[in-house]
Amino acid sequence: MSQTGDSKQACAETFNHDHKICKQEALKKAEKLCLERGAQLTPIRHKVLELIWDSHEAVKAYDLLDRIKPFNDSAKPATVYRALDFLIEQKLIHRVESMNAFIGCNHVEGKHDLLLLICEGCRQIEERPATPVMDSLADELEQAGFTARRKTLEIHGICKHCADGAA
Repeated sequence: MSQTGDSKQACAETFNHDHKICKQEALKKAEKLCLERGAQLTPIRHKVLELIWDSHEAVKAYDLLDRIKPFNDSAKPATVYRALDFLIEQKLIHRVESMNAFIGCNHVEGKHDLLLLICEGCRQIEERPATPVMDSLADELEQAGFTARRKTLEIHGICKHCADGAA
């Protein structure tokens, strides 16, 4: 899923940033956190993370495999899945369950309960902490005596950029 010119424009407008800088900062944070945690961000793991951060669109594992082949022609599905497992464990990426795909994490140092806003127009995904929503959800879980392993709310719809373009 390479990012098109229209998608890059949507990224800049929707996320109000230069995505090249966004990607560089995300990779630097990941390198720093792995170093601090004593976790090895091997070249293949780094490349998978870099490919995920190519845009704010979710990317599927087999698309990652296709995109990593030019850099590592011996890469197999297990290679990519092991890298994805590591990146999830280190909280550097998120699995988008409804799409069976992955995105980079914008809040690697914070609480990992999140809201994903998934645009059905431009396919960009915005990660939001949604603290009041997640706090309310935590209260409900506590009242139910339910222990959640992870909390992610995925909402599909149309982002402001796409809505403004359709108007």
